[in-house]
Amino acid sequence: MKRNLDMATLRSFTAVAEQGGVTRAAASLHLTQSAVSMQIKRLEDQLDMKLFERHNRTLSLLPAGEQLLSYARRILQMNDEAVSRLTDEAFEGELTLGVPHDIVYPTIPRVLRDVAARFPRLKLNLVSSYTSALHEAFAQGECDLILTTEQTLHSGGVTLVELPLVFVGAPQGTAWRERPLRLAFENRCIFRPRVQAALDDAGIVWDMAVQSKSTRTVEATVSADLAVHAMIAGTMRGDLCQVDHGGALPDLGMQKINLYTGADCSGPVAQGVIRRLRDEFANLSGGASQAA
Repeated sequence: MKRNLDMATLRSFTAVAEQGGVTRAAASLHLTQSAVSMQIKRLEDQLDMKLFERHNRTLSLLPAGEQLLSYARRILQMNDEAVSRLTDEAFEGELTLGVPHDIVYPTIPRVLRDVAARFPRLKLNLVSSYTSALHEAFAQGECDLILTTEQTLHSGGVTLVELPLVFVGAPQGTAWRERPLRLAFENRCIFRPRVQAALDDAGIVWDMAVQSKSTRTVEATVSADLAVHAMIAGTMRGDLCQVDHGGALPDLGMQKINLYTGADCSGPVAQGVIRRLRDEFANLSGGASQAA
């Protein structure tokens, strides 16, 4: 017949093992010393083995106790995680965050991970699209808050950071030297006409090598050193990098990353998400400045 370990006895056992004695363990558990001692004895009786070696008033783990401690920590961790996830009703609900394709990395995965850890009962939906489409979704109430990449700030928004728009290509690539300059952009990318106009003003002949609805298609082409693209400084993944052209290509100016929040974003959960976004993009600003 299988035997079930008791959580209370495992918690007392772990505390005694980690604290090195019953007195300190009892204080950390807010129990009396006799209660902790009784739980240790109950656990030893249940397993029919000694877990501690007693020397006067000190306790040290026996080999069986050392092995049990490893299991006990994992069991208690899973127990506490399950209880927290199922019973924590302090924060719950659903939020939808809209983010342009080109600024998902590196900030948004960190925000998602941290928010999930802090608010485990929150369902945070991520919508990735173009700035124009995100504005439409926000206006229709399909997103609770959105990030945008714009040169201006519209009513109701706040600018989180302003960073340079830069040419990007393959690490150690040479596509930026070619003439006509081969470009790769999504069809609805707001940077596309801006880059084309800057190249025209600089007298640089260009060719639209890739026109696609897929961000992945553009990234693959650029990482293969078959074309160049433009992104906000600091938002590139590892297979792309800022082109160090030494002035051979025109300056593309600055770009704002703006945040727009709906009327339902005044609660503690939404404000927690907003704070994480502010912090991450503030860090992004510092990293981009160092890279420049």
